Amino acid sequence: MMFAVLKTGGKEYRVAKGDVIRVEKLEGNVGDQVTLEDVLMVSVEGQVHLGAPKLNNAVIVGEIVRELKGKKVLTYKMKRRKNYRRMKGHRQTYTYLKVNEISLG
Repeated sequence: MMFAVLKTGGKEYRVAKGDVIRVEKLEGNVGDQVTLEDVLMVSVEGQVHLGAPKLNNAVIVGEIVRELKGKKVLTYKMKRRKNYRRMKGHRQTYTYLKVNEISLG
């Protein structure tokens, strides 16, 4: 079994061929091919290839399946006795990515 650890959006993901992962928004439209080059580790049938910090010739090719927004996260600021209250919301946009190929180059 072949799997890899990649870094995108400030987070690390363990993926194998055929996996669908949710990552922070990537540039592109639904159906586009995306190549991710920040590959930290690749394991091929028990043989591990580590990068320091990343593998130079490793590439993960994926396809954008869909994009959607996550749940709303609310932040609230308040100063007591000053009549100061602020509420702000944020919805992060996510991209669902299907891993088509993991190559060591």
